[in-house]
Amino acid sequence: MKEQALALARGIDDSGQKLNKLREYLQAFVLRSFHESEAFRPLAFVGGTALRFLHNLPRFSEDLDFSLVSQDGYAGLDWMAKVKRDLVLAGFNAQVTWNDRKVVHTGWIRLEGLLHEAGLSGMPDQKLSIKLEIDTRPPPGWRCERQVVSKHTLFFVQHYDLPSLLARKLHAAITRRYSKGRDWYDLLWYLSQRPPVAPNLIMLQNALDQTQGTGRCDAQSWRALVQVRLESLDIDTVLDDVRPFLERPQDAALLTRDNLLDLVGKK
Repeated sequence: MKEQALALARGIDDSGQKLNKLREYLQAFVLRSFHESEAFRPLAFVGGTALRFLHNLPRFSEDLDFSLVSQDGYAGLDWMAKVKRDLVLAGFNAQVTWNDRKVVHTGWIRLEGLLHEAGLSGMPDQKLSIKLEIDTRPPPGWRCERQVVSKHTLFFVQHYDLPSLLARKLHAAITRRYSKGRDWYDLLWYLSQRPPVAPNLIMLQNALDQTQGTGRCDAQSWRALVQVRLESLDIDTVLDDVRPFLERPQDAALLTRDNLLDLVGKK
């Protein structure tokens, strides 16, 4: 498995794209391990990486995000221990840590030497890191689907449906305190889909109530809430954040305030 990862990287000239592909291969490896642990009984795959694996979002992602949808069978520490065993058996020099002391449980997978072997670093001990987050108290109202995925390997996942994934993204775009370019690129992608994707408004309202206070924001007015954020958006910061992760670098030219305002205003 390690040789497959390195062979994939060697076939790519651009260093940024090489890193993206190498990380994505390892994300698939972890998802396969979670599938084998039956982690997708209590978990739902969410976030930008889910969009890429499930809906071919044309940008790469750094982290793996999950939401807890059932307490039955939850065993985060055991799942991470299996990930480490699988990585070591596959030839990787893997270090795994796990922290479940907060509402969002966090794991880190760090692979030493891989960046050097792939020609991405001159330092043999530099690590490639992948972060995992599991939200153990996600806002209610989500809807789940199940799907077999074949990207680099074959595995089964439970995941939020597209309207629920959009609700998560709208919540991030409306409430995040800083400008994260990947939020806005993903929103551009969502709003460009045909037929249009309608957000899960029940889940969005619950998310807004959870973080902003009950009744302070109306999910039905999500377009106006997004427009307010767009007016003060630092587009240069947005582009700097998302550009390294774009599968098609030319897509950066589409990520403008005017394009976003135009798409948000359409019903």
